[in-house]
Amino acid sequence: MTTLTEADALEGLRDALGLLKDREQVAERLLDSSAKHSFDPDKELDWDAPFEDGKWFWPPELVSLYDTPMWQRMSEEQRIALSQHEAAALASLGIWFELILMQLLVRHIYDKAATSAHVRYALTEIEDECRHSKMFARLISRGETPWYPVSPVHQHLGRLFKTISTTPGSFTATLLGEEVLDWMQRLTFPDERIQPLIRGVTRIHVVEEARHVRYAREELRRQMVTAPKWSQEFTRVTSGEFARVFSKAFINPEVYTNVGLDKREALAQVRASGHRKEIMQTGAKRLTDFLDDIGVLRGAGRKLWRSSGLLA
Repeated sequence: MTTLTEADALEGLRDALGLLKDREQVAERLLDSSAKHSFDPDKELDWDAPFEDGKWFWPPELVSLYDTPMWQRMSEEQRIALSQHEAAALASLGIWFELILMQLLVRHIYDKAATSAHVRYALTEIEDECRHSKMFARLISRGETPWYPVSPVHQHLGRLFKTISTTPGSFTATLLGEEVLDWMQRLTFPDERIQPLIRGVTRIHVVEEARHVRYAREELRRQMVTAPKWSQEFTRVTSGEFARVFSKAFINPEVYTNVGLDKREALAQVRASGHRKEIMQTGAKRLTDFLDDIGVLRGAGRKLWRSSGLLA
């Protein structure tokens, strides 16, 4: 696979979004931002403060059953309990995803110069993701909810994906895992209806993930210009399939059982919910617009993205 050098950028190598930026300059800026705006969740957050009565653990509008017939029948206490279990399930999903991402980043830099800013930033991002995974795990334990692993099928699909993924496929999956949750968390941390600890966790994650998104977007643009055609096409198909897996894994059916609901009925109502469909597509829109611009959402891959429910 070819790589984009500073000379290439100066010669005007571009995509639909304009001139590509020099990889080292992007990494240097991100390293500077990391030095100024990184957090230690163990010290930044008050883990011992009790949860506040009547406060949500996730914005009610983002809870999967919101505005369904089942939601209308639920008590306020049961709705808040569901928000707590769904927050724990999303934290569990985040850990699964970040473990995959860290392995993909290590693969990405394996044969690159360790002294480059690009590699040093990748190692910095891996540091961030380690802290995030520990933060999510502590949040789950603090809330006295179960850990919600993905299904065995999705666990094995994740193992397969990180084994066969190409570099552009890896960065497309990175953005998929980061940007939908990022959109939800940007609604969560300023929301005074939400538990302070949840707001603190999401604030830290949003600030640090903004750098990760920038790194992945710049690298994916570069890869979609310089990668061989077979790799670009493989990325389109595998990213569409990963979108299908991710969108399904976004809801863990066991949350319904654990708050006293019939999970089959709940899942059926979520699938039929126009509100939920709108939430997921709105959360993914910034990403799908970007992927469309740089040529990822084409052919069979686009059909898979549509079937995931993330693309209108």
